[in-house]
Amino acid sequence: MTSGSVSGLETERLLIRPWQLKEAARMYDLYRRDDVVRWLGAPPMASQDQAVAMIRRNQERLTADPTYGSWAIIRRDTGVPVGSIILKPLPNGNGEVEIGWQLHPDSQGHGYATEAASAVLHVALRRGLAEVWAVTMLDNEPSTRVCERIGMRLLGVTERWYDQPSLMFWMGANARQQPSVVADRPADR
Repeated sequence: MTSGSVSGLETERLLIRPWQLKEAARMYDLYRRDDVVRWLGAPPMASQDQAVAMIRRNQERLTADPTYGSWAIIRRDTGVPVGSIILKPLPNGNGEVEIGWQLHPDSQGHGYATEAASAVLHVALRRGLAEVWAVTMLDNEPSTRVCERIGMRLLGVTERWYDQPSLMFWMGANARQQPSVVADRPADR
């Protein structure tokens, strides 16, 4: 992007900002759960110390380059983090950028992922990204629904970026634009 971070972005109910060290217990409670990390292909966190280390690494990354990273999704009325949202280059890619989200189970089903992802997606495109991708496991129905609600287009299935088949969703900065990457095969949907 050409003009910085999504940090400080506000929606009707949410604030997007970096995780703070004082929120390590909440981050740990989010990423210690199998039902959350199973969609990330990562093991659950084993201790709050891992959350502290993750927050510090992300703060350093955002200081070096505020364009990409992981931010807390905060309920404005309570100040409580409901989850995380990411914007990062895809692994094994050619500069493609991924948006993603993880919500705490006590915050799912309230539209927070849709609200945060829609805001971050549109800001990222307005600030200079030509396109944004979302990549979900084939059976991750909640994230698939979020992608659809925020207007991302399902292109099909790919193994380009991760070691397993994934659904690939896309949105470009303008209506006449075509995706820079094509699917390996159609989605069975």
